[in-house]
Amino acid sequence: MWEDRFVQLPPLAPVPAVSYVMPVLNEAEFLESAVRTILAQEYAGEQEIVLALGPSRDDSTAIAERLAAADPRVRLVANPERDIPNGLNHAIAASTHPVIIRVDAHSELTPDYTARGVAALQRSDVPALANVGGIMRAAGRGDVQRAIARSYNSPFGLGGGAYHGDGTPGPAESAYLGVFRREAVDAVGGYDPTILRGEDWELNLRIRRAGFTVWFDPALKVTYWPRASFADLSRQFFATGTWRAVLVRRYGRANPWRFFAPGALVLGLAVSAIALVLLCVGVLPWASAWPVLLAPAALYALGILFAVVRIPEQRGIRDRVLTAVTLITMHLSWGTGFLRGITLGGGRVVDRSRVA
Repeated sequence: MWEDRFVQLPPLAPVPAVSYVMPVLNEAEFLESAVRTILAQEYAGEQEIVLALGPSRDDSTAIAERLAAADPRVRLVANPERDIPNGLNHAIAASTHPVIIRVDAHSELTPDYTARGVAALQRSDVPALANVGGIMRAAGRGDVQRAIARSYNSPFGLGGGAYHGDGTPGPAESAYLGVFRREAVDAVGGYDPTILRGEDWELNLRIRRAGFTVWFDPALKVTYWPRASFADLSRQFFATGTWRAVLVRRYGRANPWRFFAPGALVLGLAVSAIALVLLCVGVLPWASAWPVLLAPAALYALGILFAVVRIPEQRGIRDRVLTAVTLITMHLSWGTGFLRGITLGGGRVVDRSRVA
């Protein structure tokens, strides 16, 4: 039964045509594999792929041009602004079909992704179903990238969002990537080009506020290739934390509590570090002050040890050390970025971790 707060959408065709949209910037290592998984989709409907090309410093543009020359389903548009939201908007504007599927250049779709996504989008028992997303499963090739992937896949790393783990189908706060009804994307004006990270969450918030439903379906699975170095991971998470804070400043209590946890952690660890110095030089009384002032650092260390024990797919001491370093890098980079964003705003903080 339709409720008043929902906006009714016209029914989709039994096998609707789909448009895949993908922003591309310095993705030479992953781009061809990502596009090949789209071209190999087991889906009977008409398909097109629109790649929004930023000013890459590697061979991404040449690879994209070769792919477009080899298959007429692949089309190219320019993204001179280079940022993800602008690229997605350019690709959506150039696309033509009623279903829009967002794909990242460092992700790979399972062969049945489109068919399952469209089937979920056609559910008649969910009012105003406008976007469907599934599970992001991170993968890695070297020791460091595998450690980063393990942390992505664990609630101790990213935590919170259903798409980082298993779950049951149902309404969702946001969706990883997304299989969209074009009507809903058009109704809310597409991606906000002023939000340089966290653009998916922000778009899905506006979609839900406009009276549509965002849906999680664990049958949809995407392989994601994360950063392969701790330096790049730190850059990525600092930018992500900064822009999450911008979303907090803009939307207030609409943000989930987990957005605040890394910033609170950094503040707690800063208090412990300052207290340790003051205790060591005798400014604070050691006997009475240390249990309280050093508690944040001690609790966090215990939390990391607990996580390292519980996270699966680790072999030996080296893997566990890399997992610990990954978790600490994620938490502190995100938290530091969040504090920067909550006090100073986003500015021009961007993720340069994939810049060659």
